[in-house]
Amino acid sequence: MIRCARCLMPDTRPRIVFTDGVCNACLYHEAKKEIDWNARKTEFLEVVERHRGSGPYDCVVPFSGGKDSATIAWRLKFEFGLNPLLVCYGQLLWTEVGRCNLAHVAHLGFDIIYWRVNQLVSRALARRFFIERGHPKQHYDAGVNSVPVRTAVNFGIPLIFYAEHGESEYGGLVLSDEHRRTRDLTEVLENQIGDDPRNWATGDLSERDLYPYVYPDKADIERVGVKAFYFSYFFPWDIYENAKFARETMRFEQARNWPLQTSFTDLDHHPWLWGRSDGSFEGFDSIDDKIDDLDFYMMHVKFGFGRATRMASRLIQGGHITREQGMELVERYDGEFPETYLPDVLEYLDMTREELDGVIAKHRNPTL
Repeated sequence: MIRCARCLMPDTRPRIVFTDGVCNACLYHEAKKEIDWNARKTEFLEVVERHRGSGPYDCVVPFSGGKDSATIAWRLKFEFGLNPLLVCYGQLLWTEVGRCNLAHVAHLGFDIIYWRVNQLVSRALARRFFIERGHPKQHYDAGVNSVPVRTAVNFGIPLIFYAEHGESEYGGLVLSDEHRRTRDLTEVLENQIGDDPRNWATGDLSERDLYPYVYPDKADIERVGVKAFYFSYFFPWDIYENAKFARETMRFEQARNWPLQTSFTDLDHHPWLWGRSDGSFEGFDSIDDKIDDLDFYMMHVKFGFGRATRMASRLIQGGHITREQGMELVERYDGEFPETYLPDVLEYLDMTREELDGVIAKHRNPTL
């Protein structure tokens, strides 16, 4: 396993590309320094003016309840004067802090559509995909992609704003420069969902049961004229700055499971000292779902890097910590077993600890 010479992301991350020892995420962050952000903002304003006031809602914002989508929603409404419809696809097992942050946003004056899918189906799929693929949120990935688009189609709202293009920002396969700007159905199906959810139908689950996970028909999308853009194309993207903004502007809370332990002292001004999540050194990213801790742990099991590597690399790219500091945090926390919510997760998956350990062992990569 080879790590990027600038951040800490290894070459085992799916679809990542290395050039002379540097990952394409780091190269993209370097290239962003040359972007004319004023021109990008002008382009953004041209897009929104074409849709402003065309109906009860100007756009749809896929809303997880987290810092990034909340920041986008706030800026669209209060900075640019749009009326966004927030579409929240419910987490599998909400954390208390996730529920609190969702409530904070709701109280600011947004209309929010909350999709809570059939929990018998969701639990069956979570258990199935954890056993088969080591990924208990495979179906969540499908639902969180399909539901906002389906809502836009049903409400006749042609404009959607997603957060960031992950393949560009964090390392992956970038099909073209336009894919950094607009969301492509083919890329979503191949890179984020993995297959067509209609293939998940079994004797116990029908295609009707899987409706929330299936992407709308292309003809319906074209009839409404739905087009989805990435906010990160128009404005500098930094998840740490989003976390600060959400905390300062919307009273967002963070995970407070365990205190941070590190030998260096120049991070005292950073908010991740207030608490952290299992497997990481911070408590502001992916804190809404109790199953996230297990999902990130399985990433470490299968690919040899975990939550701490993921976050340290992003903060290194943003200039918030050094590579040396990130390495110390990775060595301390990467691959930590997700104990905090384990009883709730076992109940949701209908598993014993022994059964869970067996599934983990089955998916462990022996070469890493």
